[in-house]
Amino acid sequence: MAMTNCFVIADERTREAVLFDAPDHTVEPLLDETSRRGWKLVGLWLTHGHFDHFADHAVVRQRFPEAQILIHALDEPKTRNPDIQTRMFQLPFVIPPLKADANVTDNQQLRIGGLDVKVIHTPGHAPGHVAYHLPGEQVLIGGDLIIGGSVGRTDLPDSKHADLETSIRRVMRLPDATRLLGGHGPATTLGDERKRNDFVRAILEGD
Repeated sequence: MAMTNCFVIADERTREAVLFDAPDHTVEPLLDETSRRGWKLVGLWLTHGHFDHFADHAVVRQRFPEAQILIHALDEPKTRNPDIQTRMFQLPFVIPPLKADANVTDNQQLRIGGLDVKVIHTPGHAPGHVAYHLPGEQVLIGGDLIIGGSVGRTDLPDSKHADLETSIRRVMRLPDATRLLGGHGPATTLGDERKRNDFVRAILEGD
């Protein structure tokens, strides 16, 4: 509904894979491809609890019941009580409540097979928003922090623009070559966002 991205990242050697975010009416093709390649989906790792990032969680659970669903504790209330967002955004579908298997924390180290993944707490768009950094692959799954040419909205009830600015400054310390897989729009790099994203440039120039 919101043209939200989700991504599968796999270690092809160990055949373990993780799905990042689960937008409504979106995950089936990725799950089909995961099965076709013989990968084991070991996780659904959420960037935050807005409806368009977790609505298909039950589809993932049904297809891969052993996949561990992770989210930051500050955003889990959204997933446990999805009816609040259903009413707020007048959604034409029902989202089942989601209780995560575990909560991620800032600087937590995770793994997808042999791939190292670092959790970066990036509040602002949502208090429990996180990004997932794969330093060895120079990839950042960034959610709705920076969205190719723009940034995440901060006019929602629990958003805070000052926190968003702090989070953007933090992730922009990563190498410019880092490939940014955002929650909406095409893939980009942090270097491109530094040069071409007026919102990011204004935040960085304000330091």
